[in-house]
Amino acid sequence: MQGARRFSPLSEGGIRLELTAPMTSPLTIDVAETVEERIERQITENPVIIFSRSSCYMCHVMRTLLLNLEVHPIVIELEEGEVGALAAHGGEGGGGGVPVVFIGGSLVGGLKSLMDLHLSGQLVPKLTEVGALRA
Repeated sequence: MQGARRFSPLSEGGIRLELTAPMTSPLTIDVAETVEERIERQITENPVIIFSRSSCYMCHVMRTLLLNLEVHPIVIELEEGEVGALAAHGGEGGGGGVPVVFIGGSLVGGLKSLMDLHLSGQLVPKLTEVGALRA
């Protein structure tokens, strides 16, 4: 069920909201998680994930490159106060720490790093290795 929302109570009386995206594991929001825990979980659960801010043109370029390769990345738009939480994961993308892309749980970096991988011919094999792209 693509785009479905499911609510279930947590043991501490909170609410857990799950949003599903096509061809990915469920995206979940657990109000008991810290921002750092949520970022870590998203990095490990998704083969390709981009952290960005809203209306970031560099994120749009990253996403367009990956979509042209038939990879559908998860894009998480962080609030102003959440961007600093990427530092714990080595996030150092464009201005202010975003956008930053992780492939297979490993930091790739910002737009320049992603383009360098692509131009060197290493991006497609890396995407295939993590299951984001079929061989």
